[in-house]
Amino acid sequence: MSEAALAMARSLGIAQTVCIVDDGGYPIVLQRMDGARITGPQIAWNKGFTAAGHKRSTHLFNTPPNGPALPGNEAFGIQWSFEGRFSVFVGGFPVVVDGNVVGGVGMSGGNGEQDTACALAALSALQTLLGTGNVVTVTADIKQ
Repeated sequence: MSEAALAMARSLGIAQTVCIVDDGGYPIVLQRMDGARITGPQIAWNKGFTAAGHKRSTHLFNTPPNGPALPGNEAFGIQWSFEGRFSVFVGGFPVVVDGNVVGGVGMSGGNGEQDTACALAALSALQTLLGTGNVVTVTADIKQ
């Protein structure tokens, strides 16, 4: 998964960090490309942690009009939870296999479109690895 994400980053000409987490939000793989920001590992981990823990793509927290973390909505301020580890912007995606969240992937280093493309490459690689025996959700807007 991480190699596929970083291959996509190279094809886009950007330096990225990828973090794959388990269902508890703990890192399994953390890779930072040469030249990627030094803040990338923590940001990517935060995104993976949030996506796995809340079973949704992180950008959905801020998507108008009903993003729960937007001012006036039910989870406004949630981004200050977990000692600031909760991430509510683009780049974090739950890893969903056969309808179950089994982990998360977080990307840091590109713009939202680039982070999304790299994360989707990671999810697609997992689908390829697992073959037809399992179904991996490979889409930007994931909410379980």
